[in-house]
Amino acid sequence: MLLQWVIDSGATSDWNIGSSPDARGLACLRNHGTETSHRARQVTKDDFMSFEYILCMDESNLSELNRKAKSVKNYQAKIELLGSYDPQKQRIIQDPYYGSDEDFGKVYEQCVRCCKAFLEANS
Repeated sequence: MLLQWVIDSGATSDWNIGSSPDARGLACLRNHGTETSHRARQVTKDDFMSFEYILCMDESNLSELNRKAKSVKNYQAKIELLGSYDPQKQRIIQDPYYGSDEDFGKVYEQCVRCCKAFLEANS
């Protein structure tokens, strides 16, 4: 059976709406053979109805998403930490913004581990 996933990215805040990803993040993706034209957007009320899962990086994101979800009647999405799927048990995915290129690489690797485990558990 072929399962298809629709994947998007959205922020809990409105600080960078319309902006391209951080240059270091883009370089990391390119180093791993991935190109993107994504622009920052904020999570909307519709997201809680149209996505089965909303996965986030840290407790602050989790708290904010749960708060936003309360304003959506009968929402469908399961809101979880992506890191809860990490086989290495690193539940929090640290924002690499104030770090180095190496930190972006570590976050990339953690996200790949978590996404693989998520797909194994939910496909």
